[in-house]
Amino acid sequence: MIVPMKELLVEARAGKYAVTAFEFWSLDSAQAIVEAAEIAGMPAILQAGPLEINFAGIENLAKVAGMTAGRSPLKFALHLDHGDSFDMAEAAVNSGFTSIMIDASLLPYRENLELTKRVVALASPHGISVESELGKLSGSEAGKTVSEEEAAQTDPDEAEMFAAETGIDALAVAIGTGHGFYKFKPKLNLELLKKISEKVTIPLVLHGGSDTPNDQILRAIDLGIAKVNICTEFVAAFGKDYITQQAKPDFKYNVTNLFESGKRAGRELALAKIRLFGKKD
Repeated sequence: MIVPMKELLVEARAGKYAVTAFEFWSLDSAQAIVEAAEIAGMPAILQAGPLEINFAGIENLAKVAGMTAGRSPLKFALHLDHGDSFDMAEAAVNSGFTSIMIDASLLPYRENLELTKRVVALASPHGISVESELGKLSGSEAGKTVSEEEAAQTDPDEAEMFAAETGIDALAVAIGTGHGFYKFKPKLNLELLKKISEKVTIPLVLHGGSDTPNDQILRAIDLGIAKVNICTEFVAAFGKDYITQQAKPDFKYNVTNLFESGKRAGRELALAKIRLFGKKD
């Protein structure tokens, strides 16, 4: 079943675990996420950003989520990732998404605040959760690139004011991760995260989870991270498997040999992340 993301994240933060969110772009990528979650017996989040929406169409992705996560007895959220405009947020609302991220983090603080408030006013009457971001992660995401020099970590006092004034349900924080595979050795600023967590009581979100050392992510979860985004590693699991299969001397092109194998690789990656970050018995 598909539920508002807040329903998953409030429980996760209280229980000191995280729900893993994966980008999806097709039926097989959605199936890989849902099947992994069902094997683990844990919730997960299907999310799509501008790149996936441009590739597949926002209404088509909502239908795919309904065909997969919507038919499962487990709880899933359908999330707009890095929505970069009010129009995109409105399209997500109209398409049946249960959660929206409005990412105005590259704008000045006041402009970010005002746009986020507009999206909360749009989404909240429909019971749709809203995530926003403060700070700038390095790397490329949704067609935008931020250099390491331009990256800026989240200010705890600003985070407290921003959460209170906007009424958002989740806050993505910049504490040293980056989008994509790293070109530098990541080191999360856990002391900063602790300060943010002491001031901000809503669930916190870690973007740039791919390629980040698992032990650092687990410590971040203990300090309030309730959602971990995995995009690059999930996409790469499919892509690398396609290459591996085609390199076999006896390889023959058919759906099972190529696409079923790729989906299996994606499912295995998703299962490992869901189990690692999820609720412990």
